[in-house]
Amino acid sequence: MTSKLDQLKTMTTVVADTGDIDAIAKWRPEDATTNPSLLLKAAASEAYRPMLDKAVAEARRHGGSGAEQLTVATDMLAVLAGREILNLIPGLVSTEVDARLSFDTAGTLERARRLVEFYDRQGVDTSRVLIKIASTWEGIRAAEQLEKEGIRCNLTLLFSFIQAAACAQAGSHLISPFVGRILDWHLANSGRDSFPAHEDPGVLSVSRIYNYYKANGFNTVVMGASFRNTGEIEMLAGCDKLTISPALLQELQDDAGALERQLHPHNANTSDRFGSIDEKLFRWESNEDAMATEKLADGIRRFTADQIELESRVRQLARAA
Repeated sequence: MTSKLDQLKTMTTVVADTGDIDAIAKWRPEDATTNPSLLLKAAASEAYRPMLDKAVAEARRHGGSGAEQLTVATDMLAVLAGREILNLIPGLVSTEVDARLSFDTAGTLERARRLVEFYDRQGVDTSRVLIKIASTWEGIRAAEQLEKEGIRCNLTLLFSFIQAAACAQAGSHLISPFVGRILDWHLANSGRDSFPAHEDPGVLSVSRIYNYYKANGFNTVVMGASFRNTGEIEMLAGCDKLTISPALLQELQDDAGALERQLHPHNANTSDRFGSIDEKLFRWESNEDAMATEKLADGIRRFTADQIELESRVRQLARAA
Protein backbone atom coordinates (compact mmCIF):
# COMPACT_ATOMS: atom_id res chain seq x y z
CA MET A 1 0.00 0.00 0.00
CA THR A 2 1.32 3.45 -0.88
CA SER A 3 1.45 6.15 1.75
CA LYS A 4 -1.58 8.25 2.58
CA LEU A 5 0.23 11.25 1.15
CA ASP A 6 0.66 9.52 -2.21
CA GLN A 7 -2.97 8.42 -2.13
CA LEU A 8 -4.08 11.96 -1.29
CA LYS A 9 -2.18 13.31 -4.29
CA THR A 10 -4.32 11.18 -6.62
CA MET A 11 -7.48 13.06 -5.59
CA THR A 12 -6.34 16.45 -4.24
CA THR A 13 -3.64 18.96 -5.17
CA VAL A 14 -1.21 19.06 -2.24
CA VAL A 15 0.16 22.49 -1.35
CA ALA A 16 3.03 23.15 1.07
CA ASP A 17 2.04 25.48 3.90
CA THR A 18 5.53 26.87 4.52
CA GLY A 19 8.01 29.48 3.42
CA ASP A 20 10.94 27.18 4.24
CA ILE A 21 12.91 26.66 1.02
CA ASP A 22 14.49 23.43 2.28
CA ALA A 23 11.11 21.96 3.24
CA ILE A 24 9.64 22.83 -0.16
CA ALA A 25 12.64 21.28 -1.89
CA LYS A 26 12.12 18.12 0.16
CA TRP A 27 8.39 17.72 -0.34
CA ARG A 28 8.08 19.02 -3.90
CA PRO A 29 4.41 20.00 -3.64
CA GLU A 30 2.37 21.20 -6.61
CA ASP A 31 1.87 24.68 -5.09
CA ALA A 32 3.08 26.60 -2.06
CA THR A 33 1.46 29.23 0.11
CA THR A 34 3.12 31.74 2.41
CA ASN A 35 2.00 34.40 4.88
CA PRO A 36 3.78 36.92 7.15
CA SER A 37 4.04 34.35 9.97
CA LEU A 38 5.71 31.78 7.72
CA LEU A 39 8.03 34.36 6.16
CA LEU A 40 9.03 35.60 9.61
CA LYS A 41 10.08 32.07 10.61
CA ALA A 42 11.83 31.45 7.31
CA ALA A 43 13.71 34.77 7.41
CA ALA A 44 15.65 33.54 10.44
CA SER A 45 17.39 30.92 8.25
CA GLU A 46 20.64 31.48 6.38
CA ALA A 47 18.89 30.55 3.13
CA TYR A 48 17.00 33.84 3.32
CA ARG A 49 19.95 36.13 4.07
CA PRO A 50 20.79 36.87 0.40
CA MET A 51 17.12 37.65 -0.23
CA LEU A 52 17.01 40.00 2.76
CA ASP A 53 20.12 41.80 1.54
CA LYS A 54 18.69 42.16 -1.95
CA ALA A 55 15.30 43.34 -0.65
CA VAL A 56 16.98 46.08 1.41
CA ALA A 57 19.11 47.14 -1.56
CA GLU A 58 16.05 47.30 -3.81
CA ALA A 59 14.20 49.41 -1.26
CA ARG A 60 17.07 51.89 -1.10
CA ARG A 61 17.07 52.22 -4.89
CA HIS A 62 13.32 52.78 -4.76
CA GLY A 63 13.81 55.76 -2.46
CA GLY A 64 11.05 57.55 -0.57
CA SER A 65 10.56 57.85 3.16
CA GLY A 66 11.93 55.34 5.62
CA ALA A 67 8.45 53.88 6.10
CA GLU A 68 7.95 53.54 2.36
CA GLN A 69 11.32 51.85 1.90
CA LEU A 70 10.43 49.42 4.67
CA THR A 71 7.20 48.33 2.97
CA VAL A 72 9.07 47.99 -0.34
CA ALA A 73 11.73 45.84 1.34
CA THR A 74 9.22 43.45 2.93
CA ASP A 75 7.18 43.21 -0.27
CA MET A 76 10.37 42.52 -2.22
CA LEU A 77 11.42 39.87 0.29
CA ALA A 78 8.07 38.11 -0.18
CA VAL A 79 8.53 38.28 -3.96
CA LEU A 80 12.11 37.01 -3.88
CA ALA A 81 11.01 34.14 -1.63
CA GLY A 82 8.13 33.44 -4.00
CA ARG A 83 10.49 33.39 -6.98
CA GLU A 84 12.78 30.92 -5.21
CA ILE A 85 9.81 28.72 -4.34
CA LEU A 86 8.55 28.77 -7.93
CA ASN A 87 11.92 27.42 -9.04
CA LEU A 88 11.17 24.33 -6.94
CA ILE A 89 7.52 23.66 -7.74
CA PRO A 90 5.52 23.25 -10.96
CA GLY A 91 2.47 25.22 -9.87
CA LEU A 92 1.52 28.40 -8.03
CA VAL A 93 2.77 30.43 -5.09
CA SER A 94 0.59 32.66 -2.90
CA THR A 95 1.97 35.98 -1.65
CA GLU A 96 0.08 37.97 0.94
CA VAL A 97 -0.86 41.64 1.01
CA ASP A 98 -0.07 43.45 4.27
CA ALA A 99 -2.82 42.54 6.75
CA ARG A 100 -3.02 46.17 7.89
CA LEU A 101 -4.82 46.84 4.60
CA SER A 102 -7.56 44.31 5.34
CA PHE A 103 -10.22 47.04 5.53
CA ASP A 104 -8.79 49.22 2.76
CA THR A 105 -9.88 48.27 -0.75
CA ALA A 106 -7.84 50.96 -2.52
CA GLY A 107 -4.74 50.22 -0.43
CA THR A 108 -5.06 46.51 -1.10
CA LEU A 109 -5.34 47.13 -4.84
CA GLU A 110 -2.23 49.30 -4.82
CA ARG A 111 -0.10 46.78 -2.90
CA ALA A 112 -1.38 43.81 -4.89
CA ARG A 113 -0.50 45.49 -8.17
CA ARG A 114 2.94 46.36 -6.79
CA LEU A 115 3.59 42.76 -5.78
CA VAL A 116 2.71 41.61 -9.28
CA GLU A 117 4.93 44.33 -10.75
CA PHE A 118 7.82 43.20 -8.53
CA TYR A 119 7.33 39.60 -9.67
CA ASP A 120 7.33 40.73 -13.29
CA ARG A 121 10.59 42.64 -12.77
CA GLN A 122 12.13 39.46 -11.38
CA GLY A 123 11.26 37.63 -14.58
CA VAL A 124 8.50 35.55 -13.01
CA ASP A 125 5.47 34.42 -15.01
CA THR A 126 2.85 36.31 -13.01
CA SER A 127 0.14 33.81 -13.98
CA ARG A 128 1.85 31.54 -11.43
CA VAL A 129 1.27 34.03 -8.60
CA LEU A 130 -1.80 34.26 -6.38
CA ILE A 131 -2.27 37.40 -4.31
CA LYS A 132 -3.47 36.53 -0.81
CA ILE A 133 -6.01 38.91 0.67
CA ALA A 134 -8.05 38.70 3.86
CA SER A 135 -11.66 37.85 3.04
CA THR A 136 -13.17 40.96 4.61
CA TRP A 137 -15.82 42.82 2.62
CA GLU A 138 -13.15 45.28 1.50
CA GLY A 139 -10.73 42.50 0.61
CA ILE A 140 -13.34 40.67 -1.45
CA ARG A 141 -14.10 43.85 -3.38
CA ALA A 142 -10.39 44.31 -4.10
CA ALA A 143 -10.14 40.71 -5.29
CA GLU A 144 -13.13 41.19 -7.57
CA GLN A 145 -11.34 44.07 -9.31
CA LEU A 146 -7.98 42.29 -9.45
CA GLU A 147 -9.55 39.20 -11.01
CA LYS A 148 -10.97 41.44 -13.76
CA GLU A 149 -7.43 42.69 -14.36
CA GLY A 150 -6.12 39.15 -14.72
CA ILE A 151 -4.51 39.05 -11.26
CA ARG A 152 -5.64 35.86 -9.55
CA CYS A 153 -6.39 35.93 -5.84
CA ASN A 154 -6.33 33.65 -2.82
CA LEU A 155 -8.89 34.84 -0.26
CA THR A 156 -7.53 33.88 3.13
CA LEU A 157 -8.62 34.10 6.78
CA LEU A 158 -11.93 32.59 5.74
CA PHE A 159 -14.06 31.19 8.56
CA SER A 160 -17.70 31.60 7.57
CA PHE A 161 -20.07 30.44 4.89
CA ILE A 162 -21.06 34.00 3.99
CA GLN A 163 -17.41 34.82 3.31
CA ALA A 164 -17.15 31.81 1.01
CA ALA A 165 -20.38 32.62 -0.83
CA ALA A 166 -19.33 36.26 -1.34
CA CYS A 167 -15.89 35.20 -2.62
CA ALA A 168 -17.48 32.91 -5.20
CA GLN A 169 -19.87 35.63 -6.37
CA ALA A 170 -16.89 37.99 -6.71
CA GLY A 171 -15.13 35.52 -8.99
CA SER A 172 -12.20 34.81 -6.69
CA HIS A 173 -9.81 32.22 -8.08
CA LEU A 174 -9.29 30.44 -4.74
CA ILE A 175 -10.32 30.53 -1.09
CA SER A 176 -8.44 29.25 1.97
CA PRO A 177 -10.90 28.26 4.71
CA PHE A 178 -9.04 27.76 8.01
CA VAL A 179 -9.96 24.35 9.37
CA GLY A 180 -7.79 24.23 12.48
CA ARG A 181 -8.57 27.72 13.73
CA ILE A 182 -12.29 26.94 13.52
CA LEU A 183 -11.64 23.84 15.64
CA ASP A 184 -9.60 25.93 18.10
CA TRP A 185 -12.53 28.28 18.68
CA HIS A 186 -15.01 25.47 19.24
CA LEU A 187 -12.68 23.70 21.66
CA ALA A 188 -12.34 26.94 23.62
CA ASN A 189 -16.07 27.69 23.65
CA SER A 190 -17.92 24.36 23.62
CA GLY A 191 -16.80 22.80 26.88
CA ARG A 192 -15.40 19.87 24.90
CA ASP A 193 -11.76 18.85 24.78
CA SER A 194 -11.90 17.06 21.44
CA PHE A 195 -13.99 16.34 18.34
CA PRO A 196 -13.77 13.20 16.22
CA ALA A 197 -12.62 14.02 12.71
CA HIS A 198 -16.06 13.49 11.16
CA GLU A 199 -17.56 16.01 13.63
CA ASP A 200 -14.71 18.51 13.47
CA PRO A 201 -16.35 21.94 12.96
CA GLY A 202 -13.60 23.03 10.57
CA VAL A 203 -14.02 19.90 8.46
CA LEU A 204 -17.79 20.37 8.37
CA SER A 205 -17.38 24.01 7.32
CA VAL A 206 -15.07 23.20 4.39
CA SER A 207 -17.25 20.27 3.31
CA ARG A 208 -20.28 22.56 3.25
CA ILE A 209 -18.48 25.16 1.17
CA TYR A 210 -17.12 22.56 -1.26
CA ASN A 211 -20.56 21.05 -1.82
CA TYR A 212 -22.14 24.49 -2.28
CA TYR A 213 -19.57 25.49 -4.87
CA LYS A 214 -19.77 22.26 -6.86
CA ALA A 215 -23.56 22.00 -6.74
CA ASN A 216 -23.92 25.58 -7.97
CA GLY A 217 -21.22 25.52 -10.62
CA PHE A 218 -18.83 28.03 -9.02
CA ASN A 219 -15.30 27.81 -10.37
CA THR A 220 -13.61 29.13 -7.23
CA VAL A 221 -11.07 26.62 -5.94
CA VAL A 222 -11.49 25.40 -2.34
CA MET A 223 -8.19 24.96 -0.52
CA GLY A 224 -8.51 23.77 3.07
CA ALA A 225 -5.83 25.28 5.32
CA SER A 226 -4.58 25.52 8.89
CA PHE A 227 -4.78 21.86 9.91
CA ARG A 228 -4.27 20.63 13.44
CA ASN A 229 -4.03 16.90 12.70
CA THR A 230 -4.05 14.40 9.84
CA GLY A 231 -7.59 13.30 10.70
CA GLU A 232 -8.89 16.64 9.44
CA ILE A 233 -6.93 16.22 6.21
CA GLU A 234 -8.21 12.69 5.67
CA MET A 235 -11.83 13.82 6.12
CA LEU A 236 -11.29 16.39 3.34
CA ALA A 237 -9.62 14.01 0.87
CA GLY A 238 -10.93 14.97 -2.56
CA CYS A 239 -11.09 18.71 -1.81
CA ASP A 240 -9.67 20.75 -4.71
CA LYS A 241 -6.51 21.64 -2.80
CA LEU A 242 -5.18 21.25 0.74
CA THR A 243 -2.28 23.30 2.08
CA ILE A 244 -0.39 21.22 4.63
CA SER A 245 2.51 21.91 6.98
CA PRO A 246 5.74 19.89 6.62
CA ALA A 247 5.11 18.12 9.94
CA LEU A 248 1.72 16.82 8.80
CA LEU A 249 3.08 15.97 5.35
CA GLN A 250 5.60 13.75 7.15
CA GLU A 251 2.86 12.04 9.17
CA LEU A 252 0.89 11.31 6.01
CA GLN A 253 4.02 10.03 4.29
CA ASP A 254 4.73 7.66 7.19
CA ASP A 255 1.18 6.23 7.23
CA ALA A 256 0.56 3.34 4.82
CA GLY A 257 -3.12 2.88 5.70
CA ALA A 258 -5.94 3.18 3.18
CA LEU A 259 -7.26 6.66 2.43
CA GLU A 260 -10.84 6.97 1.28
CA ARG A 261 -12.09 9.87 -0.82
CA GLN A 262 -14.62 11.96 1.10
CA LEU A 263 -15.44 14.84 -1.29
CA HIS A 264 -16.36 14.48 -4.95
CA PRO A 265 -17.98 17.02 -7.29
CA HIS A 266 -20.37 14.41 -8.68
CA ASN A 267 -21.76 13.78 -5.19
CA ALA A 268 -22.10 17.44 -4.23
CA ASN A 269 -25.45 18.35 -2.75
CA THR A 270 -26.57 21.43 -0.84
CA SER A 271 -29.64 23.11 0.54
CA ASP A 272 -27.79 26.43 0.84
CA ARG A 273 -29.11 29.22 -1.36
CA PHE A 274 -27.96 32.80 -1.73
CA GLY A 275 -29.07 35.58 -4.02
CA SER A 276 -26.79 38.51 -4.69
CA ILE A 277 -24.80 39.32 -1.54
CA ASP A 278 -24.56 43.01 -0.73
CA GLU A 279 -22.59 44.66 2.04
CA LYS A 280 -25.51 44.80 4.46
CA LEU A 281 -26.19 41.07 4.17
CA PHE A 282 -22.50 40.22 4.39
CA ARG A 283 -21.98 42.26 7.53
CA TRP A 284 -25.15 40.98 9.17
CA GLU A 285 -24.37 37.32 8.51
CA SER A 286 -20.79 37.89 9.67
CA ASN A 287 -22.02 39.55 12.85
CA GLU A 288 -24.27 36.57 13.58
CA ASP A 289 -21.30 34.18 13.46
CA ALA A 290 -19.32 34.79 16.65
CA MET A 291 -16.63 32.27 15.74
CA ALA A 292 -15.95 33.81 12.34
CA THR A 293 -15.99 37.37 13.67
CA GLU A 294 -13.55 36.57 16.45
CA LYS A 295 -11.19 34.41 14.39
CA LEU A 296 -11.06 36.86 11.48
CA ALA A 297 -10.13 39.71 13.82
CA ASP A 298 -7.63 37.51 15.63
CA GLY A 299 -6.08 36.35 12.36
CA ILE A 300 -5.63 39.89 11.09
CA ARG A 301 -4.03 40.91 14.40
CA ARG A 302 -1.65 37.92 14.31
CA PHE A 303 -0.56 38.49 10.72
CA THR A 304 -0.13 42.19 11.46
CA ALA A 305 2.05 41.47 14.50
CA ASP A 306 4.26 39.15 12.46
CA GLN A 307 4.44 41.69 9.63
CA ILE A 308 5.61 44.33 12.11
CA GLU A 309 8.19 41.92 13.53
CA LEU A 310 9.41 41.12 10.02
CA GLU A 311 9.75 44.85 9.32
CA SER A 312 11.74 45.20 12.55
CA ARG A 313 14.20 42.56 11.38
CA VAL A 314 14.54 44.20 8.00
CA ARG A 315 15.10 47.60 9.65
CA GLN A 316 17.86 46.16 11.85
CA LEU A 317 19.53 44.62 8.82
CA ALA A 318 19.35 47.91 6.92
CA ARG A 319 20.99 49.76 9.81
CA ALA A 320 23.76 47.19 10.07
CA ALA A 321 24.52 47.27 6.35
